[in-house]
Amino acid sequence: MQPLVDRYGRVATDLRVSLTDRCNLRCSYCMPAEGLDWLPGDDQLTDDEVVRLIAIAIERLGVREVRFTGGEPLVRRGLVDVVRRTRAVGPGVELSITTNGIGLARTAASLAEAGLDRVNVSLDTVRPDTFLEITRRDRFDDVVEGLAAAEAAGLGPVKVNAVLLRGVNDDQAPELLRWCLERGYQLRFIEQMPLDAQHGWSREGMVTADEIFGRLDGAFTLAPASEPRGSAPAELFLVDGGPATVGVIASVTRPFCGDCDRVRLTADGQVRNCLFARQESDLRTAMRRGATDEDLAERWLVAMAGKAAGHGIDDPTFLQPDRPMSAIGG
Repeated sequence: MQPLVDRYGRVATDLRVSLTDRCNLRCSYCMPAEGLDWLPGDDQLTDDEVVRLIAIAIERLGVREVRFTGGEPLVRRGLVDVVRRTRAVGPGVELSITTNGIGLARTAASLAEAGLDRVNVSLDTVRPDTFLEITRRDRFDDVVEGLAAAEAAGLGPVKVNAVLLRGVNDDQAPELLRWCLERGYQLRFIEQMPLDAQHGWSREGMVTADEIFGRLDGAFTLAPASEPRGSAPAELFLVDGGPATVGVIASVTRPFCGDCDRVRLTADGQVRNCLFARQESDLRTAMRRGATDEDLAERWLVAMAGKAAGHGIDDPTFLQPDRPMSAIGG
């Protein structure tokens, strides 16, 4: 086994696998109302190809966590089987999914039975009208039902990811946290990142971590959690003395690139060594031309070695990736 080490000594043990670029919401900070041009079916990895590459990552490259992402991974028809086969490959590997929660009510039990450990659900508001404004879809109740189903299926701790948008929901942080605390969900606020398909992101328009703390300050008392952060993206804070916590993922204003342990595989079989990388390494073509597992592992190692020191958002020469978040996978 050879670990996925980059030139700065960071070791990638957390694999994010995008299963599709398609999504059944149209969140304003992610894509335009009309959607995007989706990947052609033949360009996407098959279930067998996905499982083969995951097996290489686990057995040859030391990956210990696999998270399935999208787009929206629940729209991938073979998701439950992919989870089951991944669990068979890595009995001790942590398996999770990042989802918008639509469809989770009917799939949570099957995913748990297949070996999924937990879920992260994206939910930016607990007001149905604001949910419709952000997502352009009237599906708030479906997400709430999905969260409850995940909790009932034992897919915990259930984590909720929220992005605050200036002038839309940035005044709702306290009520969102209170709503999650009442249900036992672990809330994580995430700074909006420059990964929208429209390339409309601006640092001035983004709600920063400091602003998030300011919104929560009048309603809650926050204190840094004592548990070590390690390579986790979220900085945790005890809420009113604990034990409940809230997290803030400040990827832009408080980057944690020096401790990054993640690597990404897109739905069309490209390795991305950073969320903001502008280069990718093609495993799909090599695999379909007959590359051995050893060959594919070596290509993956080379791809990881070229990882940059940081995402460089503050650099004047920074360029947003050509692919939006929905095509990269969180």
